[in-house]
Amino acid sequence: MMHHSTPHAVQMNDTTLRDGEQAAGVAFTIEEKVRIAKFLDAIGVPELEVGIPAMGHQEAEAIRAIVDLGLKAKLLGWNRAKMSDIKASISCGLKRVHISVPVSEIQITAKFHGQWRVMLDQLRDVMHAALDQGLSVAVGGEDSSRADPSFLLDVAAYAQSLGAFRFRFCDTVGILDPLTTFHKVQHMTRSLSIPIEMHTHNDLGLATANALAGIQAGALSVNTTVNGLGERAGNAALEEVVMALKRIYGIHVSVDTKRLLELSRLVSEASNCPVPPWKAVVGANAFVHESGIHAHGILQNPVTYQPFDPAEVGWEHQFAVGKHSGRHLVQELLQQHGVKLSLDETQAVLQAVRDRAVQVKRSLTADELLSLVPCHIYTPR
Repeated sequence: MMHHSTPHAVQMNDTTLRDGEQAAGVAFTIEEKVRIAKFLDAIGVPELEVGIPAMGHQEAEAIRAIVDLGLKAKLLGWNRAKMSDIKASISCGLKRVHISVPVSEIQITAKFHGQWRVMLDQLRDVMHAALDQGLSVAVGGEDSSRADPSFLLDVAAYAQSLGAFRFRFCDTVGILDPLTTFHKVQHMTRSLSIPIEMHTHNDLGLATANALAGIQAGALSVNTTVNGLGERAGNAALEEVVMALKRIYGIHVSVDTKRLLELSRLVSEASNCPVPPWKAVVGANAFVHESGIHAHGILQNPVTYQPFDPAEVGWEHQFAVGKHSGRHLVQELLQQHGVKLSLDETQAVLQAVRDRAVQVKRSLTADELLSLVPCHIYTPR
């Protein structure tokens, strides 16, 4: 198999409990936050961004509950460059803090009246205070993708000189494409000694692609959310990034991929957001084959129409009989139920299947398929 050249180890830093929960209409209970954190830890995700301590009240209580679990995963709290945010993180028991500052002209104008020096002074003061308290500090550039590249590099280098352990490159509004991402991030990885982390949004459907482009450019860490949950069109999906790293680059991330489906269902339920059937890796149709050509190919050799073995992510491949089905699949499924038909009979059943599928606007269940077999040929057991 061809592997592209990339492969350095990549650290997953999942932010389902912070940026994922920022999705409109999503609010996890404390129990749900704890359950999700435990599950992510159990399957080997090495770092979790667990929330925004400064939100106070229930959020702080949930973060404290996660800190008290004593997980293997490193825990990170999200903060603005404000003393009060850092104090809130400390009172939750966090040892690692992420400090986000605006880096594009649009954002600096909105938040600091365009005074970037004031922003940098605030970052310096808050970082000194956090480091004095014994915290580890990571810094993020909000709207990095729209920032002036040399200013962005100056901010990252400044954060590095102040003692940040990592810098997060944020495509906050999801406007990058992979080639642009690669060049922007490479410009930074070549000049900095601390790792770069990718944080990408899916507004144009490119979050996973842009995260991978950043990794190819030398980023060592990637921010993900389960099911791509997040603000607006969502974030880079954990399951997509993990499987793409594995399948395309042969990078085995520390995650037990066989439990990705279970994780997806847990978050889908807690967030009250159903996963679309065509969703990559974890969607209900991700390994279902209906079209005759595909089903026939899969019956002969699963590799014909599958990018990787569904078992790797906790699925099995399935067949659906419907409008696009062919006689090989219909024959195979009927044989599994002890029904053997002649060619003409199979053709007649196939036509009935296609008509019914169009009528009900979905594929048919096994029982529905059997109900279309004429009685004189088959008597239900």
